[in-house]
Amino acid sequence: MTDPYKVLGISPNATDEQVKAAYRELAKKYHPDNYANNPLSDLAEEKMQEINQAYDAIVAQRRAGGQSGSYSGGAYAQGASQFADIRRMINSGRLAEAQELLDGVAAASRDAEWYFLKGSIYYSRGWLDDALQSFQKACQMNPQNSEYSAAYNQLLWQRQNGRPQYGGGSYQTGSVGGCSCCDICAAMYCANCCMDCCGNSCF
Repeated sequence: MTDPYKVLGISPNATDEQVKAAYRELAKKYHPDNYANNPLSDLAEEKMQEINQAYDAIVAQRRAGGQSGSYSGGAYAQGASQFADIRRMINSGRLAEAQELLDGVAAASRDAEWYFLKGSIYYSRGWLDDALQSFQKACQMNPQNSEYSAAYNQLLWQRQNGRPQYGGGSYQTGSVGGCSCCDICAAMYCANCCMDCCGNSCF
């Protein structure tokens, strides 16, 4: 791939904050929503993917043990996928950054994992109605994934057991705000088993 620093228009010696700032500026400029019904939409989508890949490459390379300078005309060894990085962001409470990265993913590239992570952000913020919809979509796209099923079934269980009413993403509760993806899945496992016993599933 092209030198990721060149893609973001920054020096290899740029600080992490400068990398993030450059990524955000470009992501905002080339976000697919800005090119809806525009003949340049395909080009913008390709550019957005290139920007995401460049940012992921820089992050992965720096985490592997180098600030910069190890790019040599080939490609970075990416030890973690884009979505794996986003999972770590969610787990560490960096919800705004995680959502920004998710929103920058082109619509055509939004798979079951994308919807699960989106639902995890909604869940962590207490927006349970939106979380339910995202988890359901993840289940529909990958019905064999037990993690997605656990998340979806847990929210159904909460509804059936007298949780407060909410709507439009406005309901919030402090008991949800500190949850990470892993916390959610661990807490949901038993409820998922109960739902399976009752014959409930993602569909």
